[in-house]
Amino acid sequence: MEKLSVCVTTFNNQRTLEALLRSVAWADEVVVLDSFSTDRTPEIARAFGARLFQQPFAGYGPQKQRAIDLASHRWVLLLDADEAVSPELAAEIQALLRRGPDCDAYEIPRLEQLFWRMIHPRTRMNRFLRLFDRTRTRMSAMPIHAAPKTEGRVGRLEAPFYHFGEVSVHHKVERINHYSSGLVADKVAKGRRPGPWIMVLYPPLYFVRLYLFKRNFLNGWPGFMTSFLGACYAFLKYAKLYEHHQRARLGDSLLPPGAPPSFLPGEGPHGPEPGGRGEAG
Repeated sequence: MEKLSVCVTTFNNQRTLEALLRSVAWADEVVVLDSFSTDRTPEIARAFGARLFQQPFAGYGPQKQRAIDLASHRWVLLLDADEAVSPELAAEIQALLRRGPDCDAYEIPRLEQLFWRMIHPRTRMNRFLRLFDRTRTRMSAMPIHAAPKTEGRVGRLEAPFYHFGEVSVHHKVERINHYSSGLVADKVAKGRRPGPWIMVLYPPLYFVRLYLFKRNFLNGWPGFMTSFLGACYAFLKYAKLYEHHQRARLGDSLLPPGAPPSFLPGEGPHGPEPGGRGEAG
């Protein structure tokens, strides 16, 4: 039987970490890599017998890769600190490890919290590659949505894991503002220069995709709200990228003479270096 390491990165996750650790108490080990939390996160990790390590936040992908590298076992289940394993998924993973995996990595559906409810089970759930042989898998270099990438064969598990991240509209708006800003540098590096019309045409199409094709209409008003906010995220990604190129081209030339600079030295239109640290996905 293959042994399993659960790997988690954390920063001030005392609200959700206990639920995660309870859900993986059956694993052979739990590795928690913490970015020097100032709340009870380290205390909770120790109380559940996790192997706790601490280091400054190194970026989304590198931090998660370091947690994976600290694992003792070949097979890893990678979770964010606001996620948890369902009892059905725990049983499915344990059965897989007992008989021996026939793939190098597995995608797992994620059951989302939508504000005051969980999504309807017939909503089309996104799948994420989270269970894998760490000798054949590495984290991607994406600045925000870093994800494991495997060299080998990818299978699918059927039972879901939980995501308790979208606790309120306020929290979701903060997150999409942060994530959309964090993606600008990556798009600039790839040479993306969108025209203004994509800000008009793409967000409505994205809303239709989420509300109809992803079946968010099954989730009542929370489904409408999260689809609308998803369209806002689509808009912000391209609006901020367009703004970046316009500022690079025009600077403050369209402001009146003597106007204060738009930003202080070291600042920019997208704020300081991204916070939040990606420990809650």
